[in-house]
Amino acid sequence: MSKLPHIGTSIFTVMSQMATEYNAINLSQGFPNFPVDERLTSILARLTKENVHQYTPMAGYPPLLDKIARLTQQSYQRTVNPKTELLITAGATEGIFATLQALVNPNEEVIILDPSYDCYEAPILLSSAKPVRVALNDDFTPNWEAINNATNEKTKLIITNNPHNPTGKNWTESDFLQLEKLLETFPNLLVLSDEVYEYITFETPHISIHHRPKLWNRSISVSSFGKSFHITGWKIGYVIAPEYLMTEIKKVHQFLVFSVNSIAQVAISEYLDIVDIKSLGSFYQQKRDFFRSLLKETKLELLPCEGTYFQVASYANISNESDLEFTKRLVTELGVATIPISIFYANGKDTKCIRFCFAKDDATLTAAAERLKKL
Repeated sequence: MSKLPHIGTSIFTVMSQMATEYNAINLSQGFPNFPVDERLTSILARLTKENVHQYTPMAGYPPLLDKIARLTQQSYQRTVNPKTELLITAGATEGIFATLQALVNPNEEVIILDPSYDCYEAPILLSSAKPVRVALNDDFTPNWEAINNATNEKTKLIITNNPHNPTGKNWTESDFLQLEKLLETFPNLLVLSDEVYEYITFETPHISIHHRPKLWNRSISVSSFGKSFHITGWKIGYVIAPEYLMTEIKKVHQFLVFSVNSIAQVAISEYLDIVDIKSLGSFYQQKRDFFRSLLKETKLELLPCEGTYFQVASYANISNESDLEFTKRLVTELGVATIPISIFYANGKDTKCIRFCFAKDDATLTAAAERLKKL
């Protein structure tokens, strides 16, 4: 008997397979198609011949932990203890899974804000807990009335995602004040803050859980080197949490993967000495602006994009098809693969919106836009 009977092949896999089958331009799955920084690949090439191929300590390569602590201090003015409050994970997904498995007990509840990324629900169900899906407002801002109404004494965690995938929205100061108020009302409530796109923000500055001292002792943040450094296939991220929570998360991590790819950890540790991670926002803003300028010549209506490398567009004035039908037709007839937003909702809410990934080279974006002009 299946533990996850309703979960099948993910839409990301389906659309990427369709893109291959129909020789379509793949703007569906969130991975860059441009080269990795040569400074990083040069470090990696040199390290292949050095003694860095055995297990690292379970929590991570100590120099990398120290540099993440320094990066957190530089970025957010938050001091974290690299020995007790940091964990290197096999991608953000493993960090999220280990956190939920470690902290959520049977019959407890976890609030997920829809539309939401698809990796949150499964570890909750595997903990014999209850995912509680709460829809964001129509403009994809948090609906605090609905969130407050959904929270009770059984609620163990609320999962936040900022900047937000799939919509590219950023949380505001007001949102964090509401979150702090919620935690005051429910003293056992924790926050799992998915911040994998933290360095990919544009006009609106990113406000992090790390900026909120009131939340530090009740929050777990998840970050991604894969997203920040265009190395999604390396599957490497990290988690920051207070020691009393991190102790439990490490117990799951120890038996899930034990330790993360050693050479990747050493390479990133060296790379952090020379890279300007804060330049990432301007790099992707140029791509966003370029892609938006191309799409203005189509019939699609572009929604705001404040962060991430995803652009949401409405096709409501083009077709009455469901977003799943529309995206499949885009692949088969126009040769462009995208993601329907309805799959990010538990109830399949169809807003006639689709998501593009613009983390692609200019030639790919230009070619995709030329095809989309035929809509």
